[in-house]
Formats: sequence, structure tokens, C-alpha cells
Amino acid sequence: MKKLGFLSFGHWSPDRGSRVRTAADVLQQSIELAVAAEELGLDGAYFRVHHFARQLASPFPLLAAVGARTKTIEIGTGVIDMRYENPLYMVEDAGSADLISNGRLQLGISRGSPEQVIDGWRHFGYQPGEGEDGSAMARRHAEVFLNLLEGQGFAEPSPRPMFPNPPGLLRLEPHSEGLRERIWWGAASDATAVWAAEMGMNLQSSTLKNDETGEPFHIQQATQIRKFREAWKAAGHDREPRVSVSRSIFALMNDQDRMYFGRGGKESDQIGQIDDFRAIFGRGYADTPDRLVAQLKEDEAIAEADTLLLTVPNMLGVDYNAHVIESILTHVAPEMGWR
Repeated sequence: MKKLGFLSFGHWSPDRGSRVRTAADVLQQSIELAVAAEELGLDGAYFRVHHFARQLASPFPLLAAVGARTKTIEIGTGVIDMRYENPLYMVEDAGSADLISNGRLQLGISRGSPEQVIDGWRHFGYQPGEGEDGSAMARRHAEVFLNLLEGQGFAEPSPRPMFPNPPGLLRLEPHSEGLRERIWWGAASDATAVWAAEMGMNLQSSTLKNDETGEPFHIQQATQIRKFREAWKAAGHDREPRVSVSRSIFALMNDQDRMYFGRGGKESDQIGQIDDFRAIFGRGYADTPDRLVAQLKEDEAIAEADTLLLTVPNMLGVDYNAHVIESILTHVAPEMGWR
């Protein structure tokens, strides 16, 4: 059995022919797609976060709205760029969204992806400390966030408060019990996956990875997952971690599917340069259901993960994306043993 969710990059564009023309469109359609996915029996609705782009940005209003409109589906991110985040505000926002959804939040956080602007986090008022780079700053923000989620008091109460205080040091409110165990780290390298395990975070293995061995993407990703689990065991945590991978998977069921995705072009891994490292991007899958099943059974990372996020083409609208999800749930998932 495997948990299945969708991952939306949340694009919008005013270009002619776009079905997601404005920021309002993408926000409202994201909520509607989560509702539709829950009705279809999908396990999770996850959203990417990008700043300075025509994409989903501030995640917590959206997550709270999805939580208010749904009842069972997990609601998550993949990922929130911690270079941009005030960990204290984030604890309050995350706690509120989690309580609205009755404990269904699954927050993916990380250093984030390549940016639209140069050092965009500086515009948000953040800069690395002495001896830090942006990645180290992101990890520092994450550590503060994780510590605060434990719910321990740390702030000295005023001797003349406006309202009565509970005894002792005060914590941030609202506190959502259990949210600390539902934080994921998006790792693009083996080393950051090991760090995530040591910190007690679940693993979101990134859609792109440092090309550390020259092997195919799914093999490198499977190795990363195994190293994460080994580090988790060595750290002595008292619960089982979760691990997700994401893939573009399209079952070609009709002429519209074939028009959009039947032309191929992404059947092999891609290599690129991201910042200062060589990155490998995993292939996509688009074929008839029987051929998809045969191909997916060869993907070692999918086999290693307990959660698979289906990257959806949100620009094609809610109805088409619901069709994409339903096709996988009906014609692929049972044959793969995921359902």
C-alpha cells in the first residue's frame, strides 16, 4: 500500500488560452482540486511555494482554506523555502492551519529551489549570519521552527499582562499537538537527507537531485532514501518516518490525453546546472495504463517510498486534473499494488 497525493506547482498566466489566468484563479482552483481529489479517494493535496513568480506563494491561507473545505485529505507543501521564513510567525500560521484541518497538515520545508530574483530573501529582511550561506540560513530557520513546534515555553511573561497568563514561561499560540512529527525536509543530496533524519523530519526526496554518482535518477534517489532510513534508525527516533517522491505520470486514456502528453520527450533523465552543482532531473511517464505499470515497476525510488506525489498540470484546469488523478487511481494504482 502507498499513499498517493497530487503536487501542484500552482502556475497562472494571463496568456490567451490559459485556464488559470489570475492569482485568484489559481488559489480558487487549488481549493477545488483538493476537494475533487478527496472525493476521488486521493490521500494528499500538496502545493509548491515560489516567490516573485506567477505561482502559489504564501501557503498558509491556501492550506487553511483547503482544510476548511475538506475532511480527510492530507494537506501539504513541497516545499516552503525557509530562507524566506520568520520561524516564529510560521509556528503561529502553521498551528492555525493545522487546527483548522483537525491535524491534517504535512509541511514540506527546505532550502528551496532556484529563484526568480537575486537573493530574494534579502527583500524579506533576512541575510545569512557570519560564515553562513543561504542554505545554512535555511537550516538555521528550520531548527528554530522545529524547536518552537515542541511547544515549550520560552518567553518571560509581563508582570502586568492585558489578560491572565498560565504559569511559567509562555509559548507561541495556537499550539497544535503532533505537528512537529508532520514536518518534512525536501532533500536534494544524500547529506541533507541524513541531516533531516537526524533532526527527526520526514523526507521529501526532491524532484531534482545532486548528481552524486552518475547513475540514473531513480537509483540515486533510492540510495538517498535508504541512507535516510539508516540515519533515522541510528538516531534512535521512536516512530517510523515517512518518505515521499514525486513523479509526472499520465495514463493516456483518450485523444485529449494523447494530444497533451502522447508526444514523448521526457522518457529519460535530464542533466542541468543548478546554482553551483550538477543536477539530475527524473524522467516523466506517459503511456497506456498497461505500459505505465511495466515502466513504473522498474522505478526503484517509487518502490522505496511510502508516499507518491503525482505532479499535476494545474494550468489545464480542475476538471482535466481530476481526470488525470482518476485515471491513475482506477487503471494504474491497483495494478501496482498501491490500492
